[in-house]
Amino acid sequence: MCVLKQPAAAGCAELHAEDRHQSVCLSWLDPEDTGWIAVLRRSTLGYMGQPLSVRLSDTTLHRLGARARRAHLPPRTLAQRYVEEGLRMDDHPLIRFAEGPAGRRARLTGTGKDVWEIIMVLRDNDGDLPAAASYLELPLGLVQAAATYYGAYPDEIDQWIELNDQDTAQAHAAFIAGQAAVRP
Repeated sequence: MCVLKQPAAAGCAELHAEDRHQSVCLSWLDPEDTGWIAVLRRSTLGYMGQPLSVRLSDTTLHRLGARARRAHLPPRTLAQRYVEEGLRMDDHPLIRFAEGPAGRRARLTGTGKDVWEIIMVLRDNDGDLPAAASYLELPLGLVQAAATYYGAYPDEIDQWIELNDQDTAQAHAAFIAGQAAVRP
């Protein structure tokens, strides 16, 4: 359900959507304040964002383009990633993002440890933060930072944990097959 409030000025409105999985588009048929009509269109393409026009310096655009070519990404995609990660790092100052063989993931600053690794240790310690910090030989505050990030993005971290579990099972199966192959 969406609620559209009358605009304070022509072409402006407040929109409140209860379903965050839908994108909502507004277009004004009569921008005059004397009987405006708004057309509300919904789409189930939840991954689609709203356009945002930003002016960047020539130097910044050149650097973005060069980095995008190295990453084999369109500059727009890389810019979107930087904005999202920048907002997350503002909200979680002890978290940074790193590229690796498995992909880009959230890491604890200065530790070399991924957030998913911290969460796995927390689970192994029944959620006991001090015990996990002691086992990892990390300050409690860093483990708390990882837990806080996990609280904000559980699906992302759970995917990394699931991927690790799958990789571990495959490696174990390969080891068992190798052991069986070398036994007479």
